[in-house]
Amino acid sequence: MGKITTHVLDAAHGCPGSQIAVELYRVEGQALILLNSVVTNSDGRCDQPVLQGEAYRSGVYQLQFAVGDYYRARGTVLADPAFLDVVVLRFGIDEAQDHYHVPLLVSPYSYSTYRGS
Repeated sequence: MGKITTHVLDAAHGCPGSQIAVELYRVEGQALILLNSVVTNSDGRCDQPVLQGEAYRSGVYQLQFAVGDYYRARGTVLADPAFLDVVVLRFGIDEAQDHYHVPLLVSPYSYSTYRGS
């Protein structure tokens, strides 16, 4: 069975992004259907895949990372409104693939992602 996993690295502090709320949605037309809500652990990873099993199928998905809340909790002074508050990554998957890993490298003013392994 396939799965989607993620992790967060805090480039501003050079550490894992721990305790970041992450939501996974399936995109169906104009609708977003919430599939899972998780929080990253002390290593910036989720304890379980954010999607696996029968729910895993081809389509368009969206991960949302609450990075503004994370930086505020760390004591980072952010503008109001923050430049990056919720980072949204929209991506497509092909269910024929076994594993999609979608990491996030983030700072208060930038982010990057890639299809990991």
